[in-house]
Amino acid sequence: MLLVSITQLKHLFSNDKDFIRKLKNVIGFTPGKVSLYKLAFVHRANAIEHENGFRMSNERLEYLGDAILGAVVADELFKKFPYRDEGFLTEMRARIVSRDHLKLIAMKIGIDQMMQQSNGEPMSRSVYGDALEALIGAVYKDKGFAMASKFVQKRIIHLYVDFDELEKTELNFKSKILNWAQREKAQIQFDCSDETDSDKLFHVTLLLDDKLIAEGKDFSKKKAEQIAAEKACEVLGI
Repeated sequence: MLLVSITQLKHLFSNDKDFIRKLKNVIGFTPGKVSLYKLAFVHRANAIEHENGFRMSNERLEYLGDAILGAVVADELFKKFPYRDEGFLTEMRARIVSRDHLKLIAMKIGIDQMMQQSNGEPMSRSVYGDALEALIGAVYKDKGFAMASKFVQKRIIHLYVDFDELEKTELNFKSKILNWAQREKAQIQFDCSDETDSDKLFHVTLLLDDKLIAEGKDFSKKKAEQIAAEKACEVLGI
């Protein structure tokens, strides 16, 4: 006897049934709060204006997903490399959650097919990776941390993260943009706010010819600089 849940029955007759079918192929389970997942694929360029004036996009879900992804990746690395130091683990995590790497994973998963296009214009390089993080945030809000963690492990890390290949990958965005500036005879400057307490974030601004083009924040000054440099590389198309 075939048993169909109330949620599945609702989805069967929903106007969103095509979206739900595609979504199930991506996440591997039946979603509950479909509106959360639809929001995960709304870039700020297509933000939905709420009646109170607030423009809703996937940025808040991306914020949640980024934190969950970082935690799950850190745990996976901790278990996989029991004899490697904190510096190696931090660098490997940065490689896994880098914008370019997340974009590649998002494209393989099919995130690009789920995104709302903006007036027919092509999406920027980071949009699909951002949406992947927002999707993780949506899974967390819909099903809880355990399911979000399982989704990251089973559908992202185990299928699309090649640890051996990533270990060989060069990931120094600061060096990359400094080399670019030297070739282009441009002036690059990293400015860091004076944070002396270990529990505070370092805020790094990156200036190109005295013009602000990117910012980065992290509990490590070096990582904050790398974040700012990565964003700058994206802005400049390096």
